[in-house]
Amino acid sequence: MPYYVFRLGMFKVLEKQGEWASFKEAKAHTNELRKTLDPKTGDKYKMIFAENEIAAQDTLMAERELDQRLSGDDW
Repeated sequence: MPYYVFRLGMFKVLEKQGEWASFKEAKAHTNELRKTLDPKTGDKYKMIFAENEIAAQDTLMAERELDQRLSGDDW
């Protein structure tokens, strides 16, 4: 399974930056891309390991459930 790198822009728009077979190469490329980010844009770069590009996009776009143990005034 390959590693995918996506740019996550405004309004959760995904833009594929590349695909790599090894973690080391994907991580190095992601770190280089993150150095070029303008903090004012709010964009992010995400790396994900997935079966295919569609599965990677689905995982990145999925809403995660709030862990009730970490929410509320008790925390």
